[in-house]
Amino acid sequence: MQQIESQNHTISQTTHAQRKIEFSPHQQKHLDSLIARYTERTKTSKQLAQKYRPVFANNRGSVGFNLLLKEMFYPILTQRSLGSRMWDVDDNEYIDLTGGYGIHLCGYNPPFIKKAISEQLEYGIQSGPQAALAGEVAELISELTGMERVTFCSVGTEAMMLALRIARAATNRNKIALFSGSYHGIFDGTLVKAETIDGNPKGVPEYPGVTQNVAEDVLVLEYGSPQSLEIIKSYEQELAAVLVEPVQQHRLGFQPKAFIQQLRELTKALGIPLIFDEMNTGFRIHPGGAQVWFGVEADIATYGKIVGGGMPLAAVAGKAVYMDRIDGGMWNYGDMSSPDVPITWSGTSYCRHSLSLAAARALLQYLKVQGATLQEQLNQRTLQFIERMNAYFEVEELPIKLSNFGSFFNVNLSENSLLLKEPTFLIGLQLIFKHMIYRGVLMPKSDGFLSQAHTEQDIDFIVQAVKDSVNELRVGGFLNT
Repeated sequence: MQQIESQNHTISQTTHAQRKIEFSPHQQKHLDSLIARYTERTKTSKQLAQKYRPVFANNRGSVGFNLLLKEMFYPILTQRSLGSRMWDVDDNEYIDLTGGYGIHLCGYNPPFIKKAISEQLEYGIQSGPQAALAGEVAELISELTGMERVTFCSVGTEAMMLALRIARAATNRNKIALFSGSYHGIFDGTLVKAETIDGNPKGVPEYPGVTQNVAEDVLVLEYGSPQSLEIIKSYEQELAAVLVEPVQQHRLGFQPKAFIQQLRELTKALGIPLIFDEMNTGFRIHPGGAQVWFGVEADIATYGKIVGGGMPLAAVAGKAVYMDRIDGGMWNYGDMSSPDVPITWSGTSYCRHSLSLAAARALLQYLKVQGATLQEQLNQRTLQFIERMNAYFEVEELPIKLSNFGSFFNVNLSENSLLLKEPTFLIGLQLIFKHMIYRGVLMPKSDGFLSQAHTEQDIDFIVQAVKDSVNELRVGGFLNT
C-alpha cells in the first residue's frame, strides 16, 4: 500500500509531470466549479496566504504542491477550536481529523486543561528558575510508562536529538541504526535514507542541507526484515543505539510484533540500547504506549505531542543507567554521595515551561484516573470507523483502504490497481480532501486522528461527507471505475 500523497518528489519534477495532464471538458467544468466554491468559502485563508508569502517561509505552501490545483493550494487558517471542532478565519465550522497531528487526545481545549493553564497564568510564566511542577510531572510520566527517569525538552525533534546523544555518551560509540520509512523529526542525524553500495547498506542524506558526514553515522535498515537483525549483529561494536518507530506513522497497517520482540532480545544480548520513538504512540495506544502494547521494554523512549496537553512539551525517559548521563546520577543530602556519572549536555530555555508543565500535569492526572479505558474505547471507535469506510470503498470499487493503529489512521492506495495509472484518477483522489473541507471536515493530508471528543454523530457526518464527495466527483467525471 502507498499513501495518497507523496513528499519524495521535488516541486519541479511534480509540476513538470502535472503540465502533461489533460482534463475532458466535463472534468474541467467540475474542477472550475469546485475551485470557485472552495476559494469563495475559504477566501480569507487564501488572501492571507498570498499576503504573507513574501515574508513567511512556510512549507505548507510547497510540500505536495500540485500545479493543476494551485488555486486551492493554501492552508486553512484556524482561529478557534473546541472539542472535535475548529473554526477558520471565515468562521466556517469543521469537524477536525488532524488532531494537532496527534497532540489532542482529549479534543481541543478540554476544561480540565484550560483550567490548569488559566490557574498557572495567574502566577506568571517563569522560565529561568525551574518550575515547581517539573518533578511531579516527571513522576507521573514514570508512573504511567514504567520508565525509571525522565527529563524534558520543548519539542519532539529536540527529544530525539537528546536521546541519541545520551546513547552515544553511555556507549562511547557513534553509529545509529534506524529503519527505512520511519520519521524521527527534522534533526539532520535522522534525515537519512538507505543506499546499497557494493552490497553493503550505506546512509546518504535524504534532503538537501544534510551532510554526508552526518549520514555516515547512520545505518538505515529494512523494517521487519530478518536480514536487518543480522546486519545489526555485524555492527555490534559500532552501534550506540537502535532507533525504532514501533508502528511507522506512514505505514500503520504494518505492526510487526514478533520482529519488535526479536529486536529487543537481540539488542539486549548485544548490549546495544534500544530507543523507542513514542511520539505518536505514547499515551495514545495505551497509557504505557507501544512498549506495553507490544510487551517490550525499551532502554530509552521519547515522548511528545500528547504529553503536553496541547502545549509545547516533549520528554526523554529511560533506564537510570542511560538517563544518569543527564545529571550524573542519584545522590543524597547528608552524606558523602555525589554525581559520579560523566554527563553530556542538555537543556533549553523552554524545556520546563511553567504553562506546558501545568497542562501536562492536568493531562497526566486525567489519564491516570481513566486508566486504559479511554484508549480502549477510542481504539474500538476508530476501528469501527475505518471498517465502515473500507466497506464503502470496496463496494464502490475504489482502490482506497484505511489502516489504523489505535486512534491514528492513514488513507492508503492499493498499488495493484490499474486505476492508479490514470493521472486524472489520481487527481480525483486528491480532490476528495478538498471536497471534504468544503463540506466541513478538516483532513488536509492522508493522516488522521480521532479524539475522545469525537461523537458517533461526528463520525456519521464524516462518513456522509466522504460519500457525498465521491458521488459529486463521479458526476464530474472523476473516480469512475
